[in-house]
Order: sequence, then C-alpha cells, then structure tokens
Amino acid sequence: MKKNGAVSLNPRLFEMLVCPLTKGPLQYDKDTQELISLHAKLAYPIRDGVPIMLVDEARPLEEGEV
Repeated sequence: MKKNGAVSLNPRLFEMLVCPLTKGPLQYDKDTQELISLHAKLAYPIRDGVPIMLVDEARPLEEGEV
C-alpha cells in the first residue's frame, strides 16, 4: 500500500468524500498526502491512509497554491 513513503488512497473512498465545509469536490495531492478543497482553500491531511476530514485539522492553502 505504501510507495516511496506515501500511502495510496482507495479510489472508491475518494469518490465518496467531499469537503465537510463546502460539500464540494476534493482533489488528491499524492505528493503532500492531502485532499484539497479549492472552494474552501483548505488541505485535509491523510494520515496512515486515513483522510482527516475535520476543518480544525485542515491546513489553509497559501495564495497561488494548487
């Protein structure tokens, strides 16, 4: 399941996930192991293959990022 230190995300799980804040789509960033919500400008971490879908745990995106 791990490749180069990254945990692969189950594609079926990814299809079901939406941003908890906006209910909008997410983009998977394999390099940072995050799910990106462009509308909310937040990056939700993936830890040990588990998406952490809590707004309080999300990282705000910087201007021009992604």
